[in-house]
Amino acid sequence: MTDVWVTLTTAQPGPPAWVVLLSAVAALAVVAWSTSWQLSRGLITIAHEGGHALMALLTRRKLQGIRLHSDTSGVTLTRGRPTGPGMILTAAAGYVAPSLLGLGGAWLTASGHIAVLITVVIVLLVAMLLMIRNLFGVVSLLVTGGAIAALTWYAPPEVDAIIAYLAVWFLLFGGVRPILELRRKRRHGRVPDSDADQLARLTFLPAGAWVVLFLFVAAASLAGGAYLLVPLPALTGLF
Repeated sequence: MTDVWVTLTTAQPGPPAWVVLLSAVAALAVVAWSTSWQLSRGLITIAHEGGHALMALLTRRKLQGIRLHSDTSGVTLTRGRPTGPGMILTAAAGYVAPSLLGLGGAWLTASGHIAVLITVVIVLLVAMLLMIRNLFGVVSLLVTGGAIAALTWYAPPEVDAIIAYLAVWFLLFGGVRPILELRRKRRHGRVPDSDADQLARLTFLPAGAWVVLFLFVAAASLAGGAYLLVPLPALTGLF
């Protein structure tokens, strides 16, 4: 137990600035390229539905279950008052969850607490697994959690750090693209029951304003995460 505590509380030195920048470019390429995005978007969906689920629990709504689908969509079912702050916060949490998780991950990664980040992610995945209600969702979480655990167990700390930076960048960039896709789909009337439309029915703000708010949170998280991961002194030393 003491060894575990020491591992979690000991800050790990980060990789060189050029490695951090290279991981950012790699994550951006994964998000920007359609093929790689379709293969990896399910990870953003896990964070999205996890955000709904966590907020439902925090606002004391009853969480009935989570479903993840092979088309990278998902749904979180809750029970409680159909209106009010709890329902509004639960509906609003999905699209901003990947970006906020990325921002929190950036803070932990930049401060060298890679082990803490990995532990938190695994704990969240296990907690989410208990609420999954379909086979594809169970397999998705087991594969994701198993891959993280295997890399943590077998890879040296330096590789763990690089993977952590890559994952955090992916969350920060990947949190933006679904919101842009939502904005485009709403223009063509293809998602009449999106989170933004549900929020429009629950509040005085129109759906378009909620999309802008989602985008603002994602952009601010990306900017904040980038500042934490690649501070100005590191860039000055690199160039």
